[in-house]
Amino acid sequence: MSAEISSNVIGVNRIEGVDLFCGAGGLSCGLAAQGIRVVAGIDVDPACQYPYEANHEGAKFLLRDVTEVSGEELNALWSPGVVRLLAGCAPCQPFSSYANTATVDKAKWRLLQEFARLIDESRPDLVTMENVPRLQKARPFKDFLRALKRGEYQVAYAVVNAADYGAPQQRKRLVLVASRLGPVAIPEPTHKGAENWVTVRQAVGHLKKLKDGQACESDPLHIASTLSELNRARIRVSVPGGTWRDWPDHLVAACHQRESGKHSAGVYGRMEWDKPAPTMTTLCNGYGNGRFGHPEQHRGISLREAAIFQSFPETYRFTPETEGVSIRRVARLIGNAVPPKLGEAVAKALYASVSAAAGAGG
Repeated sequence: MSAEISSNVIGVNRIEGVDLFCGAGGLSCGLAAQGIRVVAGIDVDPACQYPYEANHEGAKFLLRDVTEVSGEELNALWSPGVVRLLAGCAPCQPFSSYANTATVDKAKWRLLQEFARLIDESRPDLVTMENVPRLQKARPFKDFLRALKRGEYQVAYAVVNAADYGAPQQRKRLVLVASRLGPVAIPEPTHKGAENWVTVRQAVGHLKKLKDGQACESDPLHIASTLSELNRARIRVSVPGGTWRDWPDHLVAACHQRESGKHSAGVYGRMEWDKPAPTMTTLCNGYGNGRFGHPEQHRGISLREAAIFQSFPETYRFTPETEGVSIRRVARLIGNAVPPKLGEAVAKALYASVSAAAGAGG
């Protein structure tokens, strides 16, 4: 163990994190819940500034493109003598299930390459990354792994389900943890298996009932999008866990009546009370965009419900009280977020690595 690392391990209970591509702060929220002091979040999207600053007291929000950030700047953010964590979730659209990774514009690989550059320049003790599962098969991820190994990091990664860590949502993600201090492992599930998953009912069953287009007076984020007359008719005949195939023919969309659309059964669906929610997307507020219908009430899920499914605390703020709620903007922030419960699990794994290294060095 190097002298540099040995001095950092002394501060075993003093991990400080910098969150690249921080978004609305989901990963930071989870890390902080387990005692990691997140000192800064960096993102190019100005919509992220309010939720990040409002929910992470003491953390700086830097409205910056990571391509313009240097390792020297990152090193200035960490306190002397702490264990330094660089965390991030590079925007995943190029590697999502909707993208053909063989034809993705190579320029879109840049963000993961920039993450690797900043690791090389700042030499943090710990690294964590979350992204979509398909990334692990892409060349940029393999390049990222090689960069970590060149930096003498020990690495562990796997595709995990957020439901296995207490998020009331089925969400499979690639999670990576790396350490220059010693061995590191993917966190053990805390809610492994369907019998232990948090359900829709447990997560949001207590919230005030709404009609479509209505907002809760005590919580402006508990607001449901307005449905068209046609979609109001459709949701009334939709059953939890069912599909549009259950509808009368006159309600079925023309695209689904064609042969090419008959297999697209994952839209216009209701959730089921006693199962986790489906994966939250940037369009999760729209009934027609997935299985985003409320299990019982004739509406799509509200923004607050979507945030809870992502495992954000119920008090998490996304917009100032003095402003109206932009449903589209907040849905995007929620759908793009790292579930805080995954962040909590990662924090526990990182603490275990640091504690083991401290014991070995002591």
